[in-house]
Amino acid sequence: MVKRNVSTRGRLESGAPNPVDVHVGARMRLRRTLLGMSQEKLGEAIGLTFQQVQKYERGANRIGASRLFDLSRVLDVPVSYFFDDMSDNTQAQSPVNIIKGSVGLSDEPATYEADPMTKRETLELVRAYYNITDPQVRKRVYELAKALAAVAGGE
Repeated sequence: MVKRNVSTRGRLESGAPNPVDVHVGARMRLRRTLLGMSQEKLGEAIGLTFQQVQKYERGANRIGASRLFDLSRVLDVPVSYFFDDMSDNTQAQSPVNIIKGSVGLSDEPATYEADPMTKRETLELVRAYYNITDPQVRKRVYELAKALAAVAGGE
């Protein structure tokens, strides 16, 4: 049996960011965007550059516990928020599972399909929807979107 050289930095064998880090970063981006906060503004609030915030959001850089605590306070969410809605597949690819060799060691590259709820388009659509102040107009927009999705085969 050949022993594999596994990174202790939590990255996948291919060098790609760990899916857990990508998930945490995506949740950070989702919350920041829902609050209408720029990367620059978030960076200022926790003493980082916007480039560092970008790296966290992509999962390229891992977020330490103290930084996650600061982020939870600035974004007004519990620390657990960053781990909510994590798929079983992502959970299975935690660094300890990779080190133990139980996952992530196939020759096939790991695929990651972005959650549509974390896409900028979705977030902007939700923000625009809630900016409609007239409840009747908002309900009509909602019904229109549902009808269009049904026609397009989305339901």
